[in-house]
Amino acid sequence: MKKHFILHGAMFMALGVALGAMGSHALSLPADMQRLFELGVQYQIYHALGLLAVGLVSGYLANRRGELAGWLMFAGIIGFSGGLYFYALTGSELIRKVIPLGGSLLIISWLVFFWAVFASKVDNNNQ
Repeated sequence: MKKHFILHGAMFMALGVALGAMGSHALSLPADMQRLFELGVQYQIYHALGLLAVGLVSGYLANRRGELAGWLMFAGIIGFSGGLYFYALTGSELIRKVIPLGGSLLIISWLVFFWAVFASKVDNNNQ
C-alpha cells in the first residue's frame, strides 16, 4: 500500500465534490465554460479513484512502476482538470497549451499502471 497516493486520491475526491457543488450552485459561467468546468470535475473524480487504486495496489507490485503511475496521474489531474478549471474561470488562452499535456499524462499514467501490474511477479492465485 502506498499511503500517500491514497491520501492524494481522497483529497482530490473531496476537492472534486466541492468544486462540482461550487460549479453547479455558485458559479455563473457561459454554457461552454460551464461544460469545461464540469469536465474537469468529472476527470478529477475518475482519476482520484485511479489514485486510490494505485495506492492500494502499488505496494504489492515487485517494481516501482506503480509509484511512477501514481505521480504521473497526480500531475495529470493538476494539468488537465486544473487547466480546465483555470481556463473556464479566466478564459486564458495560455493555459490551453497545458491541458492536452495534462491529458497525455493521465493516459500515460494508466499505461504505466497497466505495465506495472502486467510486469509484476505477484500472482494471488499462487498464494
